[in-house]
Order: sequence, then structure tokens, then C-alpha cells
Amino acid sequence: MPSETMLAAVLGEPGTIATTRLPVPEVGPDDVLVRVRRASLCGSDLKIRSHKFFGGGGPPAENFVPGHEYAGVVAAVGGNVDEFSVGDRVVAEAHRGCMRCVNCLAGSYTDCLNSGKREKGHRSQGMTVDGGFAEYVNNHVSTLHLLPASVDFDAAVVLTTVGSVMHAFDVLGSLIVGASVAVIGPGPIGLLAVQVARQLGADKVALVGTRASRLKLGEQFGADLVLNSRAEDAVAAVRDHTGGFGADIVLECSGAGPAVDQAIHMAKRSGKVVLVGFFAEPVLADLNHAVMNGISLQTVRGEGTGSVARAVSLAGQGRLNTDALVTHHFPLEDIGEAFDTYAERRGDAIKVMLDISDDAEATHGR
Repeated sequence: MPSETMLAAVLGEPGTIATTRLPVPEVGPDDVLVRVRRASLCGSDLKIRSHKFFGGGGPPAENFVPGHEYAGVVAAVGGNVDEFSVGDRVVAEAHRGCMRCVNCLAGSYTDCLNSGKREKGHRSQGMTVDGGFAEYVNNHVSTLHLLPASVDFDAAVVLTTVGSVMHAFDVLGSLIVGASVAVIGPGPIGLLAVQVARQLGADKVALVGTRASRLKLGEQFGADLVLNSRAEDAVAAVRDHTGGFGADIVLECSGAGPAVDQAIHMAKRSGKVVLVGFFAEPVLADLNHAVMNGISLQTVRGEGTGSVARAVSLAGQGRLNTDALVTHHFPLEDIGEAFDTYAERRGDAIKVMLDISDDAEATHGR
């Protein structure tokens, strides 16, 4: 059993985060206590650190523990839990809906109508309840997935991001086989989107960005057209690449305001645009072009519809390359430096990992 206290990173004043000692969470009847082995930083974590998440509000400072991308080992289970055992290796997904509103009952638990209301059952790890930037974290049993033995903890943490990509393809409501796909933004989400598009049978995959090193990775991951939008007209190039029609599907993964208009003009008539990135401010886009050309705009917020479970399956089959995305490791005590490295893209940082515990590998995996 864990000790009574644990090392954890908590929010301070805007722009600061530091470690302290907190009580180990108490395990409820439907909870699983996870000893965190690895956690990673995400663009949302930067917004949470700056107190600009959720429209400027976000979680409270002082004792709030961020972190929604993490994996570890089961340390204890609640009395009602028989799905996991102590020692199991698991990865978490961030969102647990209330499972009582009409959206949750329809499977849209990331759009829970009781978002933020813990008393009604809603949880968002690291966003509305304590997350994984700590030695231990409580998860509802429904938010954990058993890791195959072949998937290490670095790869497991990246699967939360893969879940967001899988969810983005889910909302299209159609097969990807044979479709042309354009991805804007070669960050972790965009680079994984290239891989997933290939695994789902896309015919043509284009990647648009501004950083040469990221675009080169995109080529390795299966993009057959990479475009530096600072040096060339990406819209014209994608349309040319698709016989002058435009892409069937465009995923906007950058969160850059001008990219929305770019995505709309990159799509073919009756094409589909999915907005995956989070935007820092309101966006201007030529919606009349979308209306006149029957272009659908859809959005996703993180993982959903069981997408992390399917990401785990893909990884277990050896069909994802996540190693190339993990560029930095820091101990939890150096979380401030880890955040700065990620925010400033030092050393071309892509996925920055926190090594939180170093106990021996767990014995359970399938």
C-alpha cells in the first residue's frame, strides 16, 4: 500500500507550477488508485498553468494537480472494482461523463451536460479534478485501459493523444478507406493523425505546417505530400494533389486562427473539416465559402466514444510509431523546466515526459 503522502505538482500563480507533498487520494468504491509511472505535457496544460483554460477560469490554484495524459500501475482498487487488479499496467483517458445526461447516454461523454459537476459524477482528470502530475491519482474504473505487454509507458501516454485523433475521425460518420486527407499542424496530434489516417486506409495524406523537422517526421509517418505554408500556397498545392477538387477530409490540428479559413478552402465540395485544435482567440473564416460548397464543419474536444481503447488496440498491434514523438524526459521535481521546455519548444520538443516513479515493471499486461 502507498504511504500517506505523495509528491505532486500543483498550480500556483498564473504561469507557475511547483511540487509539494499532498495526501494520497482516498479510494472510493468505484475508483482505481494508479501509481503514475509516466505523464506528458499537452497544450491544454499550458493554458491551465496560465489560468486561461475554460474561457479564463479553469481549476483553482494552490492544491490543484493538473495532468491528463498519464499511465502507470494499479496500486489499489475500490470495493466494487473487479475489472483491474493491483499490479496491472494501465493508461487513463481524461474524460468521465456524468453518465446520466442525454449526451452521456448517447456516448458523447466529452460533451457531458454536467461538465464540472463532481456531485453529479462528472470528472475531467487534471482539468476539473486532480490529475496525473503526482505519484498517485484516482480514476473512475471506466476511464482506465489495460496495456498490452508490448506497449511501454512512454508509448502508453501518447495513446491519449491518439484517442483525440481517433475521435476526430469518428465524427465523420464514414469510412476513411480511399479518402484524401489533409492535416494542418504537425504537432503531436497532427503527426499522429497522419499515422492513423494511413492505418484507416486513406488514399492520399497531406501534412501542412511551418517547421521543417516536423514535416520531415510527417513524411516518415506516411504523408505523401508535405507543405511549408510559409513558403508555398498550401491550399493550391492540396487542391492540385487531389486532381483540382480538394481534400475529402481536412483535420485542423494547429489551433492557429488563420488555419480554419485555410481548411475550408482546402476541402472539396461537400468535403468535411474537423476542428481538433484549441484556439486562443475568436477566429475569422469564410463561412460563406463553406455554405456555398456544402462543406461540413465539425469539432471534437479530446478523446471520446471509446477512442482510447481503440488507440490501445492499434498500439498493441504494432501499428503506431510513438517513439519518434517523445523528445524529452524530466523528473517530476523539475516540472517547471519541463513546462518551459515544452512551451518554448527547446530542442524541438514534441512530447515532453515526466518520469514520476521508477518502481519495477508491473507483472500484469495482456
